[in-house]
Amino acid sequence: MSFPEALARAADAAQRRLDAALADRADQPVVHAMRYAVQGGKRLRAFLVLESAAMLGIPPEQAASAAAAAEALHAYSLVHDDLPCMDDDDLRRGRPTVHVKWGQATAVLAGDALQTLAFELLTDPALGTAERRVALVASLARASGAEGMVLGQALDIAAETAAVPLTLAQITQLQAAKTGALIRWSAQAGALIAGQDPGPLGRYATALGLAFQIADDILDVEGDADKAGKRLRKDAGAGKATFVSLLGMDGARARARALAAEAGAALQGYGSRAATLIAAAEFVIARER
Repeated sequence: MSFPEALARAADAAQRRLDAALADRADQPVVHAMRYAVQGGKRLRAFLVLESAAMLGIPPEQAASAAAAAEALHAYSLVHDDLPCMDDDDLRRGRPTVHVKWGQATAVLAGDALQTLAFELLTDPALGTAERRVALVASLARASGAEGMVLGQALDIAAETAAVPLTLAQITQLQAAKTGALIRWSAQAGALIAGQDPGPLGRYATALGLAFQIADDILDVEGDADKAGKRLRKDAGAGKATFVSLLGMDGARARARALAAEAGAALQGYGSRAATLIAAAEFVIARER
């Protein structure tokens, strides 16, 4: 299966699982907002869950709840990041953000509920033994909390008012938490479901997550807002230090290419079974949204 086919398959599997999880919820604005928030997107995190699982012999139907959990957690983070008190965005995935459509209070609650939904999904018995499900829950909690994604967002907010722009090392630390932590969890989920060593997939995902963020910084400068589905040129307007501002455009591109190669090298031990995951690294640095 080619990478585009695998990505489309993952998007479909994650959406079907999310739709099923939300199908019988109360007919309330917060639930409508949740359903809206989980529509669309690249579904890279779902792909990483399903493809890492497939590489280790776990079929997609067994890993689908973990893929949906990654996307529910990611959707929650976007809903909250878009709020006026955070990044203040009015466009996401080519549509009005949740707080623009339903108001800030409903957006906060929808994000809260999507976060808890992610952990509910990880209790699915299809994911394996109780011990393996606990490992998925605990590792997602670390990746999304004050040691991971929340830490990264807090560092990002602090950087907006810092007297001195962040250094390259500080930006790398920030993005390894804000963007990279959930990408790492998604790539390692297959190994946790299979009861195998998540180390190689963790090294792959660390490089992949950083390459993803560098590509985001490049897109913010050179991208097409219609293709990206969100407002661009925000970082420069806010005077924020980015990989592009610190490395230059050519340097940022070279660093992204090197990280994609590093990601691929981490999976060499899996041979041809890792081909689609390696192709994902190339996609990440060449994407337009």
